[in-house]
Amino acid sequence: MSESVLQAIEVGNGPAARRIAVRVRDGAAPGLFWLGGFKSDMQGTKAAALDTWAAGNGRGCTRFDYSGHGESGGDFAEGTIGRWLEDSAAVFERFAKGPQVLIGSSMGGWLALLLVRELKARKAAGSVAGLVLIAPAVDFTEELMWKKFPPEVKRQIETEGAWQRPSQYSESAYPITRGLIEEGRKHLLLGGLIETGCPVRILQGVQDPDVPWQHAVDLSSRLARDDVVLTLVKDGDHRLSRPEDIDRLITAVAEF
Repeated sequence: MSESVLQAIEVGNGPAARRIAVRVRDGAAPGLFWLGGFKSDMQGTKAAALDTWAAGNGRGCTRFDYSGHGESGGDFAEGTIGRWLEDSAAVFERFAKGPQVLIGSSMGGWLALLLVRELKARKAAGSVAGLVLIAPAVDFTEELMWKKFPPEVKRQIETEGAWQRPSQYSESAYPITRGLIEEGRKHLLLGGLIETGCPVRILQGVQDPDVPWQHAVDLSSRLARDDVVLTLVKDGDHRLSRPEDIDRLITAVAEF
């Protein structure tokens, strides 16, 4: 059984340069490529469970933290969808060996879809065998944040550059910056068809307070030409980290 090895790469230039922490487990293809959520890290329950499954089945597994997250360098407040996509593409091109199953949780679901498009544009050597998306928060900066913010929050973001958003997952609030919102508009996907060219499996909790289940249904309709299976978990929350949720995740990944 191979070990998961902590490595690091440098991404970006000049003031934008940052150190990205990566945990890599060598193994057979298709490997697992984890894309975490907003303000989460690669040591979370789902990511760790996938790494354990990969170890037990001789599969490769790559996990990493976006800049400003977890063990990586950089300032979270400077993060944008474009910057985190750049992190994701750099890690994929450096560590992906053979076909990969992209597994994206929440924001990671949006980044997984953007990464597929980015890899095609770059004509990257690695290929994508499939996508497993957990409560995919596609276009969340616009659809789930900006459009739902009250006028006073929008005004604070526009005039002061940031708003400290309380979190039910942490004792401390985190900044929602004007840069995050405005840069996110360059990467919106729900305005048209999304073509991944590979099978897509979506797991979505009906009791999710952050990403409504209707959002996942809308996404599924945009994946018109792909083999898509949407699983709605009636009592599921946003994290989908209970033992039975992990079993569903492993079952979806094991299809590939």
